[in-house]
Order: sequence, then structure tokens, then C-alpha cells
Amino acid sequence: MQRARSRLEVALMEHQLPSVFHFSRLKARWAHRQACLCSRKAFALYEVLLGLLIFAVGIIALGRAVNNCMNASVLSADDARVREILANRMVEVETTPGQPDKAKESKIDTGFGIIKLVQKAVPQEMKEEDGTELTGIIRVTLTANWTRGGAKQSKAIAFYVYRL
Repeated sequence: MQRARSRLEVALMEHQLPSVFHFSRLKARWAHRQACLCSRKAFALYEVLLGLLIFAVGIIALGRAVNNCMNASVLSADDARVREILANRMVEVETTPGQPDKAKESKIDTGFGIIKLVQKAVPQEMKEEDGTELTGIIRVTLTANWTRGGAKQSKAIAFYVYRL
């Protein structure tokens, strides 16, 4: 009878040993992990510097993007201002009775700089499909010249006026 018990005890012991051994391995692993985590609570200096470098590059790129947007906005405002000046002068020429001036220069102060407006009128020779010559048609070219940031800018418009 004792032999049966001892075999049972041996079987139980064999069964318990692997689980105890397994538990002790887990316990050791957990202790090692805790030790590693405790040593990783703070960032290293190189990690902080790398983060600052990425942040600085992002801020510089954002600043350049804002600067480009501001420049585009100013150029768009200049373009709109010049278009309005050219459109106003075109309406003046079209509504004024008589022949337009052959050559005329004027300077317009917009408050953002001086725009030089040059007007040139040339009689245009045109023919109908059947070959009849049309008279009284004048081609008017308006050119606006201005300086923006040290660079010369120019915009022109050409249109026809019919006068007898």
C-alpha cells in the first residue's frame, strides 16, 4: 500500500514541479521587465533633442508657408487693383466722344505705389469677307507698369473702338 501512495505522491510531485518551475520563470521574467521599465521612465537626451529638431523643422516650414500665402495675397491685391484701373480707363475711352488720344501717359497713385498708365491708339485696317474695307476702327492698347519688390511688373489690355 505504501508503494501505491508513493507512486501517487511521485506522480503529484512530477505534476507540481513543472508548474512551480513555470511560475518561478514567470516571476523572474516579471521582475526583469519591472527593472527594465523602471530604467525607462525618463527620456534620453538624444530623444528630447530629436523631438525638438522635428518640432523646429515643422515650425520653420509653417512659417515659410504663411509667408508664401501673404506674398500671394499681396500679389493678388496688386493684380486686382491694376485690373480695375485698366477697366476704368477702358470705359473712359469707350464712352468719350471723338477720337481717342494716339499716345497718352498718366501716373496714378494708388496709395500702394505709383502705376504708370500708357495709352496707344492706332487705326486698324480691317476688311469684310467680301473685301470691303472698314474704316473708323481704332485699336487701343492700355499698358500699366508698376514696381513690386524691386521688380518691374506690367499688364496690358487691347480693345477696339469704332468712331466715324
